[in-house]
Amino acid sequence: MKKVITALVLLTSILSTNAQSELTGEDDFGSWFMYFGTNKIADRWSIHTEAQFRYYEMASNFNQTLLRTGLNYHINPDAIATLGYGFIDTDPTFTEFDEISSNNLVRNNSISEHRIFEQFILKNKVWEFKFEHRYRLEQRFVQNNYTGETNTLNRARYRIQMTLPLTDIFFLNFYDEIFINLQDSAFGQNRAYAALGVNVTEDLSMQFGYLKNHFTGANFDRLQIGVFYNTDLRGIFKKKN
Repeated sequence: MKKVITALVLLTSILSTNAQSELTGEDDFGSWFMYFGTNKIADRWSIHTEAQFRYYEMASNFNQTLLRTGLNYHINPDAIATLGYGFIDTDPTFTEFDEISSNNLVRNNSISEHRIFEQFILKNKVWEFKFEHRYRLEQRFVQNNYTGETNTLNRARYRIQMTLPLTDIFFLNFYDEIFINLQDSAFGQNRAYAALGVNVTEDLSMQFGYLKNHFTGANFDRLQIGVFYNTDLRGIFKKKN
């Protein structure tokens, strides 16, 4: 009898774990589609542009849209300071729950976030390895669009990135980034990333990579496709001036 009870407890535990994974989407391979741009407007100034579209599954089951911009000051070729703003629209649930309100379909789990950030980047090179250290502080103004509840959150992030050129066209890119909450529980998340990069032109590159996104009690696997396009707009701004 004890063996039967033990077996039932184990079975219940396994089913509960599987159900939780299905609800969070941990068992599904998601995807992030990303664009990043550094648009130079003066010798020491540039504008950061960024758009990301994230899905719980491969190009389906919406998770998050992230739009971010910022003003960069290039202290020297290896040091950049940035002040920026981001808007983030998030559906935090793997399974969407909807309700009918006034004959309109309303997604009741949508979260909107306005974010201000301060950032400092340092670059260095060791043999053929190019390193980048990114330090970021974020002030997050988060609103639950169903309840109307708002929260102000603060967070620190540190990312170490390494790039290894293979040829003039191909390169490898790796990074690890940790998120530290400045309130409540300190650990927020950790992202580990590896990618193959392609230099399409001098100003345009692409990366095809894999991201392991770790939260307390949850892990997500994500395919990442990134486009990096850097432009020099100094001529346009000089003509206007």
